[in-house]
Amino acid sequence: MNIKGRNKINPEFNMSSMTDIVFLLLIFFMLTSTLVTVNALDIILPKAQGKTENSKSTAVSITKNLNFYIDKKKVKEVEIEKYLLDKLINEENPTIVLRAEEGVPIEKAVKILDIANRNKFKVILAVRPK
Repeated sequence: MNIKGRNKINPEFNMSSMTDIVFLLLIFFMLTSTLVTVNALDIILPKAQGKTENSKSTAVSITKNLNFYIDKKKVKEVEIEKYLLDKLINEENPTIVLRAEEGVPIEKAVKILDIANRNKFKVILAVRPK
């Protein structure tokens, strides 16, 4: 007579279901990370050493055609200071990222720097890495 039990517990662990979950999570995060959009226009920045900080700040972009944008909204040159004051009035450390395209006259960038200096805004100049 066979007295041994029929139901033997196998102490091995099957990892195939765990790897399936890991691959699904990997695919999910890869897809969602490409959907993150930067709040900036597609302009060619000048080359320089260093990199631009990516923090919560307001972007001021100047295109080759001398169009001014605050984040993605087109603004007239004379209204830039008013828009910046309205947008940054309640922020603790107001920061502007200046994104001047290659070939923009320096006077236009200096105008933004002057507005920031008068209103005590921090300015970060966005550049393209070499």
